[in-house]
Amino acid sequence: MTTSSPVLWVVFNVFVVLLLALDACVLSPRDSPIKIRRAVLLSAFWVLLAVFFNIGIYFWLGSQRALEFLTGYVIEQSLSIDNLFVFLLIFSYFRVPPAYQHRVLLWGIIGAQVMRAVFILAGIALLKQFHWLMYVFGAFLVFSGLKLFFEEEKEVDPEKGLVIRVFRRFF
Repeated sequence: MTTSSPVLWVVFNVFVVLLLALDACVLSPRDSPIKIRRAVLLSAFWVLLAVFFNIGIYFWLGSQRALEFLTGYVIEQSLSIDNLFVFLLIFSYFRVPPAYQHRVLLWGIIGAQVMRAVFILAGIALLKQFHWLMYVFGAFLVFSGLKLFFEEEKEVDPEKGLVIRVFRRFF
């Protein structure tokens, strides 16, 4: 079985969904803040699980794929550190009580994964049907990058944002 096998990807994604369900239903206490000791133990559990998964990749798919997974895992872990600060800012801005922060974060992760899958699958379908869209997407990325590069820094008021206004209206 190769890494491009649809069966392998389905099994992997089912495994990830089961792990999220395990985290949501079994490992995480309901409506109580997670203590430091428990957070460290849970983090160690997830890191060890990734290490065992990497060992499985090593024996099943070879050392090159295992190194690629490990590299991606370390990069994702290091990039996720800055997300913690963003989550803290969001939680403090919306005054999310510590007891509910894990649940809000978990649903945010699930929502992000679903939206990522939808956009990837839609993008693949569009690019298969209309190959010329690759140039449109590329131009959009170049335009966005240039806009970010040349745009002057300005003060952002979250209260005036569309998402915040809609969120407050309905919730």
